[in-house]
Amino acid sequence: MENRVIGRFAPTPSGRMHLGNVLCALLAWLSARSSGGKIVLRLEDLDTHRCPPGAAGQLEDDLLWLGLPWDEGGSLGGPHGPYFQSQCTSYYEEALHTLQQQGLLYPCFCTRAELHAADAPHLSDGRVLYSGKCRHLSAEEIAEKANVHPPAIRLRVPDGRIAFLDRCQGLYTQDLAREFGDFLVRRSDGVFAYQLAVVVDDARMGVTEVVRGRDLLSSTPAQLYLMRMLHLPAPRYAHIPLLLAPDGRRLSKRDGDLSLEALRARFRSPEPILGLLAYLCGLQEKPKPKSAQALLEGFSWEKVRREDIRADFPRLLKKL
Repeated sequence: MENRVIGRFAPTPSGRMHLGNVLCALLAWLSARSSGGKIVLRLEDLDTHRCPPGAAGQLEDDLLWLGLPWDEGGSLGGPHGPYFQSQCTSYYEEALHTLQQQGLLYPCFCTRAELHAADAPHLSDGRVLYSGKCRHLSAEEIAEKANVHPPAIRLRVPDGRIAFLDRCQGLYTQDLAREFGDFLVRRSDGVFAYQLAVVVDDARMGVTEVVRGRDLLSSTPAQLYLMRMLHLPAPRYAHIPLLLAPDGRRLSKRDGDLSLEALRARFRSPEPILGLLAYLCGLQEKPKPKSAQALLEGFSWEKVRREDIRADFPRLLKKL
């Protein structure tokens, strides 16, 4: 098999992309293309209730307008489909069975209120460290609780540290048991969890490089452990800085004036938007308009800043 970089952009089609999504798509595209690689478009629509009809098609249209075409996935299809996670249940079931055969899974009956109790330890990313309350339930206790409501499924993690070298953030190490804890692989409503789905799909699609937001950095050791238990190859990772409002709030799809819908209405071409993002993340010295193709020249992860980007984006966009 050829040693070719295979990157991916894996958005949730729950609404129009915002500037943070565009930055992730841009850097994933630049990293893969600059090394002669290709891009896979995967739609992470596990929670179908959040993904309105037509959103995936609009997302594809936005990517093409930005000048960020992909090589396989989405409506384009390809040899590693399905490319919509809602269609991949059989693959996740197979992985779940492999983990079960190793004795790594257990049912969890904890409610959201119990998980977020006042005395529950909270991690730096806001997540609650699971107490392990259901880890040692007896068969009788499991049967009794299952009569009340269906359980979620958790994966037990071992003691010890997991480390990896991130292309943007550098060396990252985590004590999986003490800093992440046993984590969900399937919710109580039967929907498979992000951690399992993303691991299975990246391996199935031959992804060798994952570019995503820095907010997912702490999830990577858990995913690396899953890969080890499923005997799957690990990709390289690059966790990029987040775009923040001046008050430190993360940009989201609720910021309508920063959505692709609003930006496309304001600008006749994507170059001003891409040029501003390239400037903010360190790829160029001034916020001058640039196409994605033009930004390929001189792209390097050494130029991309590590720290989050806090700025008054509406004001910056008015200057373009």
